[in-house]
Amino acid sequence: MHASEGTHVTSTVDPQTRTRILEVADALFYARGFQSVGMDDIRTGAGVSLKKLYAAFAGKEQLVAAVLAGRHATWEHGITAAVAAQDAPRDRLLAMYDFLEQWFADDTFRGCGFINAFGELGGTSPAVAEIARDHKDSFQRFVARLAADVVADVETAEELAAQLALLAEGAQTTAAIAGDASPARHARRAAAVLVDAATH
Repeated sequence: MHASEGTHVTSTVDPQTRTRILEVADALFYARGFQSVGMDDIRTGAGVSLKKLYAAFAGKEQLVAAVLAGRHATWEHGITAAVAAQDAPRDRLLAMYDFLEQWFADDTFRGCGFINAFGELGGTSPAVAEIARDHKDSFQRFVARLAADVVADVETAEELAAQLALLAEGAQTTAAIAGDASPARHARRAAAVLVDAATH
């Protein structure tokens, strides 16, 4: 019933309402988990009728996908800006970890939303699993481009990129569990050692 409602009235939901629903869903999913938050929680938080909620998003999986798309865009904007602020190729690589440290220090930080989504829903939702993999693949390619500016040898650059991405991923999980930003600093120091080893 809900899905069919969404298929013929989606266009009637104004962009501001859709944005409000997404903001509420993102905050609730990130703070409380994807499985524990129901569509009724989101409806209440966004101050919309259930009919309007399902008009905007045909089901919870579609809403989760939209939330993750927003998180991907925010992540890419933030990390790209942090990297672009640096001039030297080596500094651009290490700027990733400075960006992570700022993120980890935010009071709302609860780990990587994509890892959280995959952990909760990846086994039952192929769509969510694919979104999470695509996000991580995108980050790997981003790091690989940065590494290629530092290391001329293609194979060495690819290996360095894999190592640096792994450090970043590990830092996110560790910081979420520990509740502090220090894993970003540890990862940055380890990354500097790896970068210098690859360039000498």
